[in-house]
Formats: sequence, structure tokens, C-alpha cells
Amino acid sequence: MVRGKTEMKRIENATSRQVTFSKRRNGLLKKAFELSVLCDAEVALVIFSPRSKLYEFSSSSIAQTIERYQRRIKEIGTNHKRNDNSQQARDETSGLTKKIEQLETSKRKLLGEGIDACSIEELQQLENQLDRSLSRIRAKKYQLLRGEIEKLKEQERNLVKENKELKEKVQFFFFFLDKILVYKLYKLLSLFYEYY
Repeated sequence: MVRGKTEMKRIENATSRQVTFSKRRNGLLKKAFELSVLCDAEVALVIFSPRSKLYEFSSSSIAQTIERYQRRIKEIGTNHKRNDNSQQARDETSGLTKKIEQLETSKRKLLGEGIDACSIEELQQLENQLDRSLSRIRAKKYQLLRGEIEKLKEQERNLVKENKELKEKVQFFFFFLDKILVYKLYKLLSLFYEYY
């Protein structure tokens, strides 16, 4: 289903504005994370909500990224260099936008969407990616299962030990109960014989 384009103007309804802010903020933070992971880029993102609440994301230390940015700005120097760098930034932004679109396309393909136009080679690459992901998922699952099995074995050992200790206590109790009963019976018989 194709969504219509949203008109770019301030949303008047405060609730709708807050909902849109939350959704788009999460999307922007997710994109920043994906960009940092997939492209090994140093990314820092700072967002202030309309209520001045701070949201941030940084692939490394945000302070270091800001320091790096400030050093870079000082290096630029002249307006001419700034203009060149602005053009470079626009070019980089355009390139990053294309990369994000490619990543979105790749993600859709991994989810099985939009694969009708894929070549056999692309489908083979997708299959290989999915196989690698599945192998990592299975390895993690087996690791967690092994951990759970070890915990259960430890619980079993503890229960066996507790059971053994309880059994010994019960045997000890019945042993002394038997001795006490024999002693009391002996006393009763003694009294009985003394009486008669």
C-alpha cells in the first residue's frame, strides 16, 4: 500500500503533534543507529522535544563527536572552504540518502518483500545472508539452551542432595523413635512385672 505524502507544515493539534514527534523521533534514532552499524560511521544525533526533553544517540562518545566536529569547523577556516564543504556535505547527504534507500530495499528483500524483480544472483546473495543470519541465531539459541540445561542440572543436583539429607534425617528420626519406643515398652513391661 502506498502512503500519500504528508504536507510539510506545523501540526496544529498538540496531541497529534506529540504522537508524530514520538514516531518520527524513534524512526530517526533507528536510522542513525542503522547508519552507524551498517556503514561504520560515527553518528551523533541530538533532539529536543517541544517540551525541551533531550533525546540523543551516539555511536561512540557524543562529547568526542562534538569535539571532532568543532575541530573540523576550525579547520575549515574561510567562507570559500565552507561553501566547498557545504557542497561536499550536500553530496555526502545525497550519498547517505541513497545508501539509506538501498538499506531499506535490502531490509525489505530480507523480509521477503519486493523480491519479484530480483535476479538469480541477488536472490542467491539474499539466501546466503539469511543462511548466515540463521546460523548466528541458531548458535545463540543453542548457547542459551545449554545455559538453561546447566541451570536445570544444577537444580537437579541440589534437589538430589536435599532429598538425601532429608532421607538421612528421617532415618535418624525413626531410629531414635524406635529406640524410645523400645525403651518405653521395656519400662512398661518392667512396671507390669513389678506390679504382678
